[in-house]
Amino acid sequence: MNVALPTPEEIAHIAAQCGFHLTADEITAYRGLMPIYIASYNYVDGLAEDEPRVKYPRGRGHRPAATENKYGAWAWKARVEGASSGPLKGKTVALKDSVMLAGVPMMNGARPLEGYVPDHDATVVERLLNAGATILGKAECEALGLSGASHTSPYGPVHNPRKFAYSAGGSSSGCATLVGLGEVDMALGGDQGGSIRMPASYSGVCGMKPTYGLVPYTGIMPMEITVDHAGPITATVRDNALMLEAIAGPDGIDPRQRDVIVHPYAAMLEGGVKGLRIGVVQEGFGWPTSEPDVDNSVRRAAESFRKLGADVREISIPLHRNGIDIWQPVALDGIMNTAMWGEGQGASRLDRYAVGLMARMRDWPRRGDELPHTVKMMTVLGTYIKQRHGLHYYAKAMNLWGRLRGAYDAALNECDLLLMPTLPLKATKLPAADAGPAEIVRRAHEMLLNVAPFDASHHPAMSIPCGLSDGLPIGLMLIAKHFDEPTIYRAAFAFEQAEDWTKR
Repeated sequence: MNVALPTPEEIAHIAAQCGFHLTADEITAYRGLMPIYIASYNYVDGLAEDEPRVKYPRGRGHRPAATENKYGAWAWKARVEGASSGPLKGKTVALKDSVMLAGVPMMNGARPLEGYVPDHDATVVERLLNAGATILGKAECEALGLSGASHTSPYGPVHNPRKFAYSAGGSSSGCATLVGLGEVDMALGGDQGGSIRMPASYSGVCGMKPTYGLVPYTGIMPMEITVDHAGPITATVRDNALMLEAIAGPDGIDPRQRDVIVHPYAAMLEGGVKGLRIGVVQEGFGWPTSEPDVDNSVRRAAESFRKLGADVREISIPLHRNGIDIWQPVALDGIMNTAMWGEGQGASRLDRYAVGLMARMRDWPRRGDELPHTVKMMTVLGTYIKQRHGLHYYAKAMNLWGRLRGAYDAALNECDLLLMPTLPLKATKLPAADAGPAEIVRRAHEMLLNVAPFDASHHPAMSIPCGLSDGLPIGLMLIAKHFDEPTIYRAAFAFEQAEDWTKR
């Protein structure tokens, strides 16, 4: 695919789009100067990239038929056996379908990527296999990650593992359902606005969004570099800690990683919560969409921590109520510039780029009508803002992230952990097949209020199940200082050992 020298007419057209009014002589002069620059592009085009190394053999696998995928949670099945020994030997894993698994198709929930097959494994995949895990395939996810519910994937909705026809949460929807059903022990999810913690809360499993940069994002389709997080979804706290231990740490490629601090998480679960200071954040309760049984269940869980010996206190973080507003301009503008207009990869970072994926995403408008309303609406809005305002609000919101982070840091100087409901509500019924755009988009985004701010502040945050109401799980979220995942795990493990959440 060589770069051709543009015609005079093409130069004139592009110049006009740029606001340049060139004379015929200027066009001729510019065209005469261009070949030496174009030669560099064509030199690069003629070079082969370094052949990626795929250590563990695997077949292409298959998309499971409906009869073996009742809950819609599998995107693709492909078994890959890891090392013969290691801390995850005997553990089965599903990967969110935004994670690259060489030789296995990947769609990230979006039709424009149909037919794309990665040629290399994500860093987290290599690490899971090196630790002895067995990967069973790719978990279904929401279209380009733009939904907190589970009704926007291309082959139909993903169902809640506890209550069929209810949302499993998103965008790592299939991950939570497969873990909740016991079809895998662990799953690897992604979280830009709560997409690990939301499905964990709706589905009654454990989901950790680690500190920003702790887990390398290399080989995972990005959304926006400043909010990209990857982390474990598991049935138990111990498995969660084991999985994080296997995947955490710098890989020397991901530019998100700086001054990373890694711990032996699974060895630090014991010790209980006696003496831990836990701040119950008032602003995390009582949203207009909050359900009383959710708030009450989380407050009862806070009392359980008190009975276990923790110093539990009510605290106030007023800015939390507007945390989502400070997160949103960066997330929305960044996602548009990366996922949509950035060919699914974006630019301007030292990273490993998936050139084949970019070729697929470059042509997404040709299949734009196959995208769900969540993606269409956000793309229209994001493009409108970009055309009218450029990056003004992205930049201003980014400058305010320090204020939001500082508000949480101030509270964490007084407390070891913050506690609040993961989501203000339980899982809702999946929209009907003929639901209109308003319901589809509202149901996809109504639950972000408590989770999204911590993607902006970069604090580790974990959802654990703390109760059951009407057959639907309720999630509790614990937040700690940067790189203090061990304190979250210690508290979550103590609660898990002391309480049967299915009977609360």
